[in-house]
Amino acid sequence: MLNYAASRIVQTIIVLLVISFIAFLLVANIGDPLAALLSADATVNERMELIARLGLDQPLGTRFLHFLGNLLQGDFGMSYRTQDPVANLIAERLPATIELAFVSLLITILVGVPAGIYCGVHPNSLFGRFIMLISTAGITLPNFVVGLLLIAVFSVQLGLLPSFGRGTVIDLGFWTTGLLSVSGWRAIILPAATLSTFQVAFIIRMLRTQLMEVGQSEHIRFARARGLSEARIWYVYAIKNTLLPVITMLGLQLGNIIAFSVVTENVFAWPGLGSLFLQSIQAADIPVIAIYLIFVGLVFMIINLIVELLYPLIDARVLRRQS
Repeated sequence: MLNYAASRIVQTIIVLLVISFIAFLLVANIGDPLAALLSADATVNERMELIARLGLDQPLGTRFLHFLGNLLQGDFGMSYRTQDPVANLIAERLPATIELAFVSLLITILVGVPAGIYCGVHPNSLFGRFIMLISTAGITLPNFVVGLLLIAVFSVQLGLLPSFGRGTVIDLGFWTTGLLSVSGWRAIILPAATLSTFQVAFIIRMLRTQLMEVGQSEHIRFARARGLSEARIWYVYAIKNTLLPVITMLGLQLGNIIAFSVVTENVFAWPGLGSLFLQSIQAADIPVIAIYLIFVGLVFMIINLIVELLYPLIDARVLRRQS
């Protein structure tokens, strides 16, 4: 188990170094920090001082090591657009994105997993077919279309939920949260539902396919031959054999929710990292874009590492395959 965990951690570190190098090349070769950070009437001496302070006169390898060292110390550089430290911008927007991702994943689990299990156990039932029809719409409709439809119905027509913003936010000192206020929960419902639409539909279809395949396997037929009840066969033996792919996909979906929340946050004016990333692209704010890419890569790699470390705890055969 220790060897398995160590190999996965080493692989994660290597991939993160590659992602960091790509982000560094983005910062080093795109955009002009001097034009962004200096005034139009700056002198030659001021220009040379800034070049030395930013390390732009050093070799590429030295600059990359300096870039890595700054990352490890929490120094992510300065935003070209706002002239603020990128770390401050990320820290300000991160709670909104994390809470949106958490609620979206919660919806995905509470809705997608039971619906997928039902469709897999009762694939030919009328209700199961109806769920699959709805899931097809969830797969095909873009997020921004779903968001606009929800706004039109629940905000414009019914006036039940707000169409933008985060609601009342409570500052805890180390974290700002809207989940401790009624208006915060009301504000997060529509963007979380929009962001989870594709994830719910995907989990439903994947679970249904997995359960239908497992239902035709030899050990399930043997269980039926022993006279075990259908409920025990499906909810004990069959579901256990679908845990690995389900956990893998749920982990990846969490990464997708965080990484691809850009459109949803823009539709609902949600003050998270996605909207910050979009603003940075529009302003060519390369340091913010680079750190966002590193953050997304870090999220995916950590989630993937956690999922892989959970594999042997769920199925001991994984370790035997690695040996």
